[in-house]
Amino acid sequence: MSTARGLLRLLFFLGFVLVLILRVRGIALWSGVDMRRFLAIRQRWTRNCLLPVLGVRVTVLGTPPEFPCILLCNHRSYLDPAVISRDVPGFPVSKSEVANWPIIGTGAKLTGVLYIKREDPHSRKATRNEIGEKVREGFPVILFPEGTTHDQSKALPFRPGSFKIAAAQGIPVVPVALDYRDPADYWLGSATFLPHFLRCFGKKNTEVVIHYGHAIQDTDPETLLNVTQNQVDKYLAEIRRAFF
Repeated sequence: MSTARGLLRLLFFLGFVLVLILRVRGIALWSGVDMRRFLAIRQRWTRNCLLPVLGVRVTVLGTPPEFPCILLCNHRSYLDPAVISRDVPGFPVSKSEVANWPIIGTGAKLTGVLYIKREDPHSRKATRNEIGEKVREGFPVILFPEGTTHDQSKALPFRPGSFKIAAAQGIPVVPVALDYRDPADYWLGSATFLPHFLRCFGKKNTEVVIHYGHAIQDTDPETLLNVTQNQVDKYLAEIRRAFF
């Protein structure tokens, strides 16, 4: 690990977000808010610039969805939404604390993130309504239904809220599994952003595999949840066998 490499990449990351903010705000002032365009810019810049400079190597299995849906993925790190966003121009759902992160929170909000206070039932309900609205508007939404990051070989039990939305509104659900070759890349427990970033990106490369499954639809939320969780666990097992 190189501390100097980690610091240089941190400076690049912050600069990247600042330039993205300026770009999006400039477009908004000149021609108005266009979230489809903003999401496309974030996707293109993440794929072609951010992840390569950070040394993130992504292997994609399956086919990323190109239609309105809810993507449901296991959760390892704050990097997960960026890895998915390189393939899918969608709205990630994130904990509300991220909105207060300097620079990062502003960039995330301007380029399409839905925030939720998990401990607040009113916030959860409002976010569920927003998810349905975004899908009806033609956008994918990216969710991590475990509600936390972890290092287990299987996904933690999925929370049912997103499956209730999908079942009630006829929204396709896409199972997604994501994992890192090096378990040190997981963001766990009381780890804070800066030390983890320097440790993770002080390495030359970070290897990630992401597996997109086929869309699932059902009017029964419990069936949707069980099928999705089983698919994610299956893909995770395949990824980990390839790693180890």
